[in-house]
Amino acid sequence: MAVDYTVIVLYLAGMLAMGWWGMRRARSKSEFLVAGRRLGPWMYSGTMAAIVLGGASTIGGVGLGYKYGLSGAWMVFAIGLGLLALSVFFSARIARLKVYTVSEMLDLRYGGRAGVISGVVMWAYTLMLAVTSTIAYATIFDVLFDLPRTLAIVLGGTIVVAYSTLGGMWSITITDMVQFVVKTIGVLLLLLPIAVIKAGGFEGMRDALPTSYFEPLGIGGETIFTYVLIYTFGMLIGQDIWQRVFTARTDKVAKWGGTVAGTYCLAYALAGAVIGTAAKVMYPTLPSADDAFATIVKDELPMGVRGLVLAAALAAVMSTSSGALIACATVANNDIWSRLRGSVARKDENDHDEVKGNRLFILVMGVAVILIAIALNDVVQALTVAYNLLVGGLLVPILGGLLWRRGTVQGALAAVAVGGLTVIGLMWTYGILANEPVYYGLLASLAAYVIVSLATRPTDAAVLANWRARLAGQDTHLAPAEGTAPEGTGATPATLTG
Repeated sequence: MAVDYTVIVLYLAGMLAMGWWGMRRARSKSEFLVAGRRLGPWMYSGTMAAIVLGGASTIGGVGLGYKYGLSGAWMVFAIGLGLLALSVFFSARIARLKVYTVSEMLDLRYGGRAGVISGVVMWAYTLMLAVTSTIAYATIFDVLFDLPRTLAIVLGGTIVVAYSTLGGMWSITITDMVQFVVKTIGVLLLLLPIAVIKAGGFEGMRDALPTSYFEPLGIGGETIFTYVLIYTFGMLIGQDIWQRVFTARTDKVAKWGGTVAGTYCLAYALAGAVIGTAAKVMYPTLPSADDAFATIVKDELPMGVRGLVLAAALAAVMSTSSGALIACATVANNDIWSRLRGSVARKDENDHDEVKGNRLFILVMGVAVILIAIALNDVVQALTVAYNLLVGGLLVPILGGLLWRRGTVQGALAAVAVGGLTVIGLMWTYGILANEPVYYGLLASLAAYVIVSLATRPTDAAVLANWRARLAGQDTHLAPAEGTAPEGTGATPATLTG
């Protein structure tokens, strides 16, 4: 394992070096939080693919392939579909808004007052996403170094917190690009063909396994529908994904670069399912399906290659963890803390070191993520709660604001409150892992949004005019929405016309 250890150590050292490099570039709020909105198509595509394809997509995707065969690809496939839908239909408009958070978009669209409650829901989602990604370090470092769970979480979490705190989005962007290359080589170009060959090729796999392993809908129609509802729609509204859209140099980069990344996700989904199916042929009685990835890597790959593939798994986890961490800190600082400070924040905002403040929030949130990851056992339930609240509470007001002019701030607030409370109540009744909470939560949120919006006064014409101008990428010269700090627009004539 000496060669494998060397590969991993060099990889981790490189991540920290990228953090130091990013610190020298991140000298403004825009540079720190959204990489100066300067990413071109290739870097944008690679980093977007890196953040959405995390440990669940790699280790979990292979595990689903081990359990269900090719239809195990549906979870990651749903993620790819969501990224494609976001890129084709919404990303260009989102990029032209020149904001930093989803809540700032809601304030612009509805004229203020919608951001605080949505910020709290989004913060809870991004926090739990970061926690579950951090917990995944325990599995990888256990295979690599036989480390105790707590030490593995602290080691992996500390590295991610360090480079994220130092350089913000610039560090995360460069590390994600490296991680994208490592994942592509390690999983698609090395592990996939080696696993298929070791399992006897596709014909050998067909002979060794039941036909259900090769049916595209074998995992079940209800499961597929739930994946699409949670993950596809979750991709449309998550702060971690939107914050990457904000890094695009132009709206065309956001649209076409994201389309390339979404297509890559579809290929990655199929690759993970095939690797899991091959693992089922070679190791038919593993105690857990999630052990399939580590087992096939440890037992079937030659030294050096094994280290690279394990680095690919580590890359997948780190990219999601760092993206969720900076999103969590951005929401906590810009959407919650700055609003609690209220007029005090506006009074001294010219003197406030925003990079220093955001760096501090990443550090604080990172420490909290590590501590929660150590204490938490059932991560599946925690992440399910976060996704249910995100989709059940925020999907309708966000998409409604983008698609329906008649939606009002009262309707948006009602949708968040009714959808969120319905999800929580039904999780208590049906169980956290049941499908009904998010189904009925969405319906209740939609009903509340439409009914309350129609029953209240339409959004002020000046607010809608400002909103349409911002969607078109125009410099409106209008005051920001109530409750939105002026610097939240991030807009200058040059950036808006570019």
